[in-house]
Amino acid sequence: MSGDDGTIPTPSDENDVGPGQLYAPFLVMESLLDKLKLLNHDREFIRDLKMKPLNRHYFVIPTNPGEQFFMFTSLAAWLIRKAGGKFEQPQEFDDPNAAIASILDFVRKIGMTVDFPPNRLKPGCGQHVVMVLDKLADEALKASNFKWRKPEPRAEVTEDDTVEEDDSELLLERVEEEMAAVYSDDEDDNLLNIDDLRTLPGSDLANLESQKPEEILESTTTSEDWQLELERVLPQLKVTIKTDSRDWRSHLQQMHSQHEGIQESLSSAKTRLDKLYSDITQTMDKIKSREKFLNNQLDPTLVEYRTVQEELARVSEQYREVSGGVSERQRALALVSEELDAVKQEMEERGSSMTDGTPLVNIKRAVGRMKSEITAMDVQIGVLEHSLLQARLRDKSLLQQDMNTNSYLTV
Repeated sequence: MSGDDGTIPTPSDENDVGPGQLYAPFLVMESLLDKLKLLNHDREFIRDLKMKPLNRHYFVIPTNPGEQFFMFTSLAAWLIRKAGGKFEQPQEFDDPNAAIASILDFVRKIGMTVDFPPNRLKPGCGQHVVMVLDKLADEALKASNFKWRKPEPRAEVTEDDTVEEDDSELLLERVEEEMAAVYSDDEDDNLLNIDDLRTLPGSDLANLESQKPEEILESTTTSEDWQLELERVLPQLKVTIKTDSRDWRSHLQQMHSQHEGIQESLSSAKTRLDKLYSDITQTMDKIKSREKFLNNQLDPTLVEYRTVQEELARVSEQYREVSGGVSERQRALALVSEELDAVKQEMEERGSSMTDGTPLVNIKRAVGRMKSEITAMDVQIGVLEHSLLQARLRDKSLLQQDMNTNSYLTV
């Protein structure tokens, strides 16, 4: 089924091993199921944890990867706990990588060599999944002190040649007579006449007639010899009829015994049933009499209740008729209220816009800024005019000096 180190040959090793090794996972899966039965997984795993029963090819043939992976992690967690490890029961939406890592860590602790990538376990089926589960099952069996032993064949019991006489023993002659009586009627029609045999092709009856003895043969054996021979072979002619579960006689005997048991149980239970019937009848009579008394006592109240109920129905009808007009008026009132709210909101907006002094304040601020700017410009203009006047005066003085200098030179 597997190698000496607990590994399973892969399909890539087909050149090194025989083609039959490709079907080794099927054998390992069957062995795994046997080990799980020894671990009582039917009650502790399937029934207690409400899991799906496993078939003998569940983890070998891919059917539903999500379901198979969840079953693989759940079974591995259960086997790890059986082997003495700590592993919480996985949930359906847990991280698969974390679950696989935890399982492989425990597998390495128990001495198994993991020479395959963890992604091989994600499909929940295949030879590596079966290999890991089989190794965990072996470890769980070791933890439960289970030991494999060689099979011990049962000793063959030889029947004694001597059979004790009982009521079931019949003489062979009586059996033959009964069988002949049963089958004689059916076989009479199928028997061939001796005269018909003579007409068959290849028949040797003519030769047999020619070989008939001319005289009647007479036996020389005496009655004493016949009696001695009969006494000698009589114990060997006795047969034992073994009871067959499919025999209608045993079924009929069982029916008779069951019928007698039912009759005995019925005789003891009939008295109890009759007593129970009488008690129930008396209780029912008491209940009926009490019902009649209550009906008589509550009859006036019931009449009054019916009257009040009819009055309530009439008032309810009037209320529905009146409430119809009220609802129409309420809808009209709601429309008028909406229009009034719209008018009020418009009036408030206009009043707020009329009493709002924000634009005037903005205008005043703009005028103030313009005045300040005009003042600044006036100062700048004054400065420029003063500078221009100073330049003109300076030019005028220079011109006058030049003129004075020229007149002096002329003189």
